[in-house]
Amino acid sequence: MNVSEAIYVAIGSIRAHKLRSFLTLLGLIIGVMTLILVMTIVQGANVYVEEKVANLGTNVFRVSRTPLAVTNFEEFIRAQRNKNLEISDVQAVREVCRDCLEVGAEVTATTTVKAGNEVGEDVSLRGVTANMADIGTTAIEEGRYLSQFEERSGSPVCVLGSEVAEQLFAYTSAVGKTVRIANEDHLVVGVAERVGTVLGQSQDNFVIIPISAFFKIFGPRRSVTIQVKAPDSVRLEPAIDQVRLVLRSRRHVGYNSPDNFYIATSDTFLSLWSSISSSFFMVFIMISSIASIVGGIVIMNIMLVSVTERTKEIGIRRAVGARQRDILWQFLVEALALCVVGGFVGVAGGFLIALVVRQLTPFPVSLKWWVAAIGLILSTLIGIFFGIYPARKASRLDPIEALRAE
Repeated sequence: MNVSEAIYVAIGSIRAHKLRSFLTLLGLIIGVMTLILVMTIVQGANVYVEEKVANLGTNVFRVSRTPLAVTNFEEFIRAQRNKNLEISDVQAVREVCRDCLEVGAEVTATTTVKAGNEVGEDVSLRGVTANMADIGTTAIEEGRYLSQFEERSGSPVCVLGSEVAEQLFAYTSAVGKTVRIANEDHLVVGVAERVGTVLGQSQDNFVIIPISAFFKIFGPRRSVTIQVKAPDSVRLEPAIDQVRLVLRSRRHVGYNSPDNFYIATSDTFLSLWSSISSSFFMVFIMISSIASIVGGIVIMNIMLVSVTERTKEIGIRRAVGARQRDILWQFLVEALALCVVGGFVGVAGGFLIALVVRQLTPFPVSLKWWVAAIGLILSTLIGIFFGIYPARKASRLDPIEALRAE
């Protein structure tokens, strides 16, 4: 029996028992579908985090009082005891750090912004130094960014995020208008380009004001985040070392004591996300693997039933000259055909669900051809592993005893 004939017989057997074949493949389909869905979501999330969350740049890092994410309670308590980072720290870093191209600062709060009868609630208010235009990723769509003079003088000016601008000035340009922030009027000098959402959270619901104006409103007691830009990625590590040395000296940190501040680069964001996503990924892989193994066991059982049902057919084939390896090949190809069909259905179902998730939710999804290839390879391996035993059993049937079977 050649390969094409074996495939033809296998497909004919599947078509003759459509419902049984579908129920047989259900576990495998669910396993492959789960695998495809998880991998597309994880891949999409990785790209999403890299582009929208960890987009500091390869030559930019930030220094903050508390970490990006707290991994244990002891670290949380220790971080709360850290001294605030102050504007004087920013000035000291600027004066000492030779490998720092730009040193800026940012401080945040949540407030309400008003313009006439329109109100924007829970707006992120960012007090920044003027050089954050060169350090950060905020791009201006209309108007301009804050100037050095406005920073030094604490001028009541602001840049609106696109969502705030649309909410307060839906039918007109926001530039040149006045908004009220914490009972202080601020002139709008620019509107930022739309960024979109990150995992459903809007990135355009913000207002930027000079950091000196921020301290006039809220006082200087809030800790700032220091943003540092090195000339290039090669000089990033020397810049980090210099900043660490300056801050440890100013904050009187002992030689053997850990930093009482946290330094983060884009790699810090990515490694943090990787540690989080890998745990979820492994859990879902285990779930899909269990479903696939159960599906493989069901396929093996059905193939054993098929061998029993077709014992006389096997005897006739042996009687007319079929060899043991012909029978082995026939049933093995049938198991493979079942699993490959299940693999195709699982891949198609996984991609379809992934597309629905991308359309109906803010969760990112990335469809890659190699994800489909992994699903098909998995189903093929399951077909070989769980199909070999029934195929060997069929090939070893005694031809005479097989012909006597009813």
